[in-house]
Amino acid sequence: MATIKTTATKDAAAKPAAKTAAKPAAKTAAKPAAKPAAKKPAAKSTAKAGAKPAAKKPAAKTAAKPAAKKPAAKSTAKAGAKPAAKKPAAKSAAKSTAKKPAAKAGSKPSAAKKSTKKEEVSNVPFRNLFEAYAQGKLPFNHGYIVSSFFSDKSYYSKYEIVSYAGVKEIFPTAEGLTFVTGGKKLHVLLEPDTYNKKFQEPVSRSDDERIPKRFAELETITASNQSKIMIAKEPDESYGSFTILKPTGINFSMVFYQTPKLYEALTAFFQDSFNRFRRVPSIDAKKAAQLITATIKKSMGFEGEYSS
Repeated sequence: MATIKTTATKDAAAKPAAKTAAKPAAKTAAKPAAKPAAKKPAAKSTAKAGAKPAAKKPAAKTAAKPAAKKPAAKSTAKAGAKPAAKKPAAKSAAKSTAKKPAAKAGSKPSAAKKSTKKEEVSNVPFRNLFEAYAQGKLPFNHGYIVSSFFSDKSYYSKYEIVSYAGVKEIFPTAEGLTFVTGGKKLHVLLEPDTYNKKFQEPVSRSDDERIPKRFAELETITASNQSKIMIAKEPDESYGSFTILKPTGINFSMVFYQTPKLYEALTAFFQDSFNRFRRVPSIDAKKAAQLITATIKKSMGFEGEYSS
């Protein structure tokens, strides 16, 4: 009896199973069947896809581009033109044939020679004035000229330092060299211990011993051997033109160039001249030389009106 009940219940339970099976089958079968029958999405996609292959617009464009092969033609033309014309090869061949690099390399030494001459002028601190004029190596922009006037009887000596700038013309005369420009002149007097007119004003002495200065206008350094070096506190100024006299005997006229070590060169020059040729002790000669250079730098430097 228990078995019959269970079988009946199973049969009864089978009915709802039939309902559930029929509903899902009908729904699922109807919806997919309707969509394939209409095939609207497929028709649209097929029409679009079919229209494109029929018109073959993209294919025509793509086909036209490969047919025209414009990029390929350009690249091929460029690539073909370059190897055919061999322009790079022609240029390199022309360069190697003309030997332009060799010509440039050959021209550099000649340019170096010219620059060497310029360097010689600028690196040499000073030259003999009249030799520099004869060689065309006088600076026109600015320069210093140091001239000496030594006595042939004693160590009595005079020095003149002239600064100039903006020379318009330089020409020789019977007396020396005339510079058509303004300038400044600094006077230096060296008086040996044996000089017998020590108390006479320098401006009042004889022509070969005088300078246009009084004691009050001079800085005086007395050396350990009682020699005196008198240096003007201020330079004199000339306008229009001035003349540098030709040196005689052991005298000299030197032109100093505008170099980075110009003032060091002036100091060394005066120190050597005082010590070696005028018998001034080395320490005092150096002191006097430094004072001269300081005065030149302060009152006759190439700045302002004397700058180029």
